[in-house]
Amino acid sequence: MNILSLGEARFPSPLRHMVSDAARIPAHIVRDPDAPQPDEILFELAGPRARLFFDPARTRAGIVTCGGLCPGLNNVIRSLFFELHHTYGVKEVLGFRGGYQGLDPARGPEPTVLTSAFVDQIHRHGGTILGTSRGPVDMSAAVDNLIRRDVHVLFTVGGDGTQRGGNALFQESRQRGHTLSVVGIPKTVDNDVAFVARTFGYLTAVEEAVKVLVCAHTEARSIHNGLALVKLMGRHCGFIAAGATVANHDVNFTLVPEVPFKLDGKNGFLSALRDRIQKRAHAVVVVAEGAGQQLFEDLPTDRDASGNIKLKDIGLFLRERVESYFRDANIPIAMRYFDPSYLIRSSPANAADSVLCDLYARNAVHAAMAGKTGLVIGYLHDSFIHIPIEMLVREKKHLDPESVSWTAVLAATGQPARFE
Repeated sequence: MNILSLGEARFPSPLRHMVSDAARIPAHIVRDPDAPQPDEILFELAGPRARLFFDPARTRAGIVTCGGLCPGLNNVIRSLFFELHHTYGVKEVLGFRGGYQGLDPARGPEPTVLTSAFVDQIHRHGGTILGTSRGPVDMSAAVDNLIRRDVHVLFTVGGDGTQRGGNALFQESRQRGHTLSVVGIPKTVDNDVAFVARTFGYLTAVEEAVKVLVCAHTEARSIHNGLALVKLMGRHCGFIAAGATVANHDVNFTLVPEVPFKLDGKNGFLSALRDRIQKRAHAVVVVAEGAGQQLFEDLPTDRDASGNIKLKDIGLFLRERVESYFRDANIPIAMRYFDPSYLIRSSPANAADSVLCDLYARNAVHAAMAGKTGLVIGYLHDSFIHIPIEMLVREKKHLDPESVSWTAVLAATGQPARFE
């Protein structure tokens, strides 16, 4: 996959270790002679280049964080600044405040000039020191602002909507004759980015979710017929729910978007839950927020400011249906409902994610200083890669119900493969 370049790189790099522009990482490394082979996709390897497109001493960079919170945002901001400032000697780094709204002077506050003192302790805290928002930006006004401030490098930290916006900023800048490198860093706690093995914040989310599951299990087993229902994040995929289930090993049922389920009937979820309660007198149920949307009479159609479908609340729906089912069956239960989503996503990054944030940020800076644009940094086969934005935003990664990961969930919970 060829990455767009702003032009000839003429300035020497201050780094010693270099990566060749010709180096490639395959999308698929397993070769099974008995199975159909996918089309070969080769991604450009990320890393420092021998020559720079931008003269660091005359370069001003910008950073913007968009969308929902995710553990590690402040780590990314801090590492971007330090790589730009200490490694390359970039003269000034602006932090645009309030997401993409901060790029429009009519809607956002003045950007912050980042300094070592400003970013000193931010990695110890959750959230983003720059603030965030959802929704589009007036591209013409945003590019006017970037031109007026002489910003030629912009790092967009966010999900697929953010990266689509970054690509639009690059295209608008190119039409206006403004040289702008736009490099995205994928941000989603759900870990659902295609061609990315792990997004920052995911392992922190799993770790924090496990803490909730420990408490949920304690609540459930401390009272006769205790039932703990925990809703975890995962709009379109069940990676957090599955990961937390396997890490915790006290969950009895895990429901994810990739595996549709029925509530009623002999082999439905409610019947299996009843059997569990009658045999063990307690149960812990995990449901990902995007699971079971087909159970609602009206499928969700409303969208948020970022264009995402507003999901129906499966947690509250399940709580009501479970309580009604056991009430009709004349089986008393003690329901405990947990929704820790905002607590989890606003947590500071753990050690594993802190390291990953740093590597994402540094590779983003390497790409930008070399004059590459219209790309997102990926992480695949233990290597960092350059992914064209257009390719990244056209598909999502999902939990494979036939994979070892889902088999591990089934083994840890003891639940059937399907509730049909």
